[in-house]
Amino acid sequence: MTPVPAFPSTVGQILSRSARRVPARVALRFGAREWTYAQLDAAVGRVAAQLLADGARPGDRIAAYGKNSDAYLALYLACARAGLVHVPVNFNATGDELAYLLTQSGAAAVFVDPALAANVDAIADRLDAGVRRGTLRDGAGPARDVLAWMADPAAPVHEEDGVGDDDLVQLLYTSGTTSLPKGAMMTHRAFVHEYVSCIVGLGLHEDDAPLHALPLYHSAQMHVFLLPYLAVGATNTLVEAPDPADILRRVEEDGIDSVFVPPTVWVAIAGHPDLATRDLDGLRKAFYGASIMPVPVLEKLIERLPDVAFYNCFGQSEIGPLATILQPHEHAARPDSVGRAALFVETRVVDDAMNDVQPGELGEVVYRSPQLCRGYWEKPQETAEAFAGGWFHSGDLVRIDEEGYLFVVDRIKDVINTGGVLVASREVEDALFRHDAVAEVAVIGLPHERWIEAIAAVVVLADGATVTEDELIAHARGGLAAHKVPKSVHVVPEIPKNASGKILKRELREQLGGAGSAIGR
Repeated sequence: MTPVPAFPSTVGQILSRSARRVPARVALRFGAREWTYAQLDAAVGRVAAQLLADGARPGDRIAAYGKNSDAYLALYLACARAGLVHVPVNFNATGDELAYLLTQSGAAAVFVDPALAANVDAIADRLDAGVRRGTLRDGAGPARDVLAWMADPAAPVHEEDGVGDDDLVQLLYTSGTTSLPKGAMMTHRAFVHEYVSCIVGLGLHEDDAPLHALPLYHSAQMHVFLLPYLAVGATNTLVEAPDPADILRRVEEDGIDSVFVPPTVWVAIAGHPDLATRDLDGLRKAFYGASIMPVPVLEKLIERLPDVAFYNCFGQSEIGPLATILQPHEHAARPDSVGRAALFVETRVVDDAMNDVQPGELGEVVYRSPQLCRGYWEKPQETAEAFAGGWFHSGDLVRIDEEGYLFVVDRIKDVINTGGVLVASREVEDALFRHDAVAEVAVIGLPHERWIEAIAAVVVLADGATVTEDELIAHARGGLAAHKVPKSVHVVPEIPKNASGKILKRELREQLGGAGSAIGR
């Protein structure tokens, strides 16, 4: 009997299938450049061919160190098509962190935005001598420049061959907000399942006009939105960074109707004067995720944009990253929920002994899913701990209600132990967000001789606002139990965040830890 050929479903085929279905439709706009699906598919094939001609072999790790661009996307898809493993690197990483990411991943090549080249030069002596260097775009010469490869009509085009859906396609490093980043080993199979979960759960459609502003090295923008939208054949607009004024302008002037940004950016949009003056009638879908959305901010946005469908997207890098979804029609009854499991995700909420907790009780949410990573790159102990008991341990403290909706209380490592009582930072943050003078707030625990940890609020004031620390504490006291009221308020010009908008509470604890021991309220 003649063997039937295998037809694995891979990341590289996502674009190719759309290119066959809608070849002339615009797939991507970035700055002045525009690519139809057929053009982008061919450009990715040229980059894949050049990577292999340059000496890359299946399984090699190829690092990308740059800001958003069409070339950044093409390198990821080219790695997928060539059987290589893409390694997205935080473009804010420098020095020890950058060296760690490039060496821990064992990168065979690194492609860099020219503006960031000096950062790689500074740690070049710590890299293997065989690591090849190239540019993502706008390189000084023709050698190893991804954008030049994309644009060369005479270059050969590589057709995918021999790539399996169980092969690795990306090392997706965790954000490192609480520890050194770990490289989640993501397969083609995991991502393809996750893309389907996103398309179904978020109602992504070919007629949508999405804006992609969050960094593509971050799992949410690349894998919850850009790749799923390429799968359905939408026209995508890519920008380098999320700027509230620019986002609002593009909705009014460019016809953008779907936007994803993290809560920290939605906070800025909610307080931006253009929110009241721009014509935003064309906006149809608003997505948020990557961290907890303050309920008062969500309420303000829904009041201003009553016809917009809001989606809460929750998860983490290791699951692709979408795990649960709160649909638009579910917001009215449960605005503080992250919803229920996505299509290909199974959830439980368990205690320390892996017993299911009762509705209303607190526990850790754990996952089983084909979307999950295969473990952490060269970290067997961390992998075993993460998958103990046959489920992936998220590290998120949640409660679950009778209908299966999840409510995130905090990251387990961010829960504050004050006087032996556990307090969730989110509850204190929501209380402070209801004060008109507060633009941003992060609540942390600081060391305290009496209380173990003292609740401290770090606040950025709204433009032109004035308020004393005592006034903010009195405001919090009006809506919180006494043991949850901050012992101190620290007014700062800005709160540290990573490029994906996550607040870096570890940095805040390090910066303010010395002050915490002197607090005596």
